[in-house]
Amino acid sequence: MNGVLIVDDLEFMRTALREILDKAGIPVVGEACNGIQGVESYSRLNPEVVLLDITMPEMDGLAALRRIRKDDPSARIIMCSALGQESTILKAIRYGARDFVVKPFKPERIVSAVKKALPG
Repeated sequence: MNGVLIVDDLEFMRTALREILDKAGIPVVGEACNGIQGVESYSRLNPEVVLLDITMPEMDGLAALRRIRKDDPSARIIMCSALGQESTILKAIRYGARDFVVKPFKPERIVSAVKKALPG
């Protein structure tokens, strides 16, 4: 397993997600703080799953999701956001997101979403 890429503009959120995944024995291969870095990190690191925030500077998560899926249609991406709006969730799923986790999230919800998205 080569692991998960975490893309979120808030450092405390990246740290919290990394700790949740570490405890569950799921490796984290990298972190990025905006959509542009997320797209670049995806192509460089080739993670199995991406945890992608929606509201970020420079390139938001929906734009990053579209770019990553354009380059790799089999990309497994889970959107994480405080925006629990139905239209955003529907857009993310239409763009190819595997799942949508609303912040604040429970650690077991993150672990379950990642395990479900992992290949095999």
